[in-house]
Amino acid sequence: MKYKALIISLLALVILQACSKDETNEGPNSINKIVNKQPTGSSANDILSDNKFKSIVIELAYIEGYKPTANAIEYFQDFVNSTSYKPGGITIVENAIPSLGNSEYTIEEIADIEEANRTKYNIGDAITIWVFFVDGKSDKDTNESVVLGTAYRNTSFVIFEETVRSFSDGPFEPNRSLLEATVVNHEFGHLLGLVNFGSDMQMPHEDSEHNRHCDEESCLMYWEAVSTSGFNNIMNTNAPPQLDAQCLADLQANGGK
Repeated sequence: MKYKALIISLLALVILQACSKDETNEGPNSINKIVNKQPTGSSANDILSDNKFKSIVIELAYIEGYKPTANAIEYFQDFVNSTSYKPGGITIVENAIPSLGNSEYTIEEIADIEEANRTKYNIGDAITIWVFFVDGKSDKDTNESVVLGTAYRNTSFVIFEETVRSFSDGPFEPNRSLLEATVVNHEFGHLLGLVNFGSDMQMPHEDSEHNRHCDEESCLMYWEAVSTSGFNNIMNTNAPPQLDAQCLADLQANGGK
């Protein structure tokens, strides 16, 4: 009976320790990866406002040799600062990943790479964004069009950096930093819920022929801003396209600046 009592006591101790450990994991600094695997645009208010999250951590992941330019990173950080209320500031953490040797990628493969390599998730009052610069093209590319970037989750988007480089810094091509920044800011705009993608439109301005994009040609969220057919718009400029008044109104109504 003494042995039985001892075994019961030990089991009780194990159970108590397990419960205690679970409670710690559910505390304010616990990590729940599921919250970073939601539909695109669903965390727009969390990114824009300071209601729940006071700061942003950007995990800047890239295949080795495919890091974006310093100017593009600066443009991106400025854009985040200009749209989101984050009194705790914005932090960029770099993550260099060895090449997998793929020439093209599906979004499912991109998500798998994120799963294997992402190190930062929402924790406490910090929301985390994963942006990945990959050494290949999209499997959606055709002879007529190419994909430069895709927002595929609420805090995740990918830039097809190899494609960006192949269409920049050449004769009659845009500056690489400007093209990188344009594509990065555009895809981040989708995380912010633009257009009609999680941030409600204050006035109708969604392009009827290109869903989730603005109908104003000069706007960052116009579909052609990240299309080879629209490169002329940034050829002779010194900064990426800006959001138009309608997109800004949508963000402000959803807690943004």
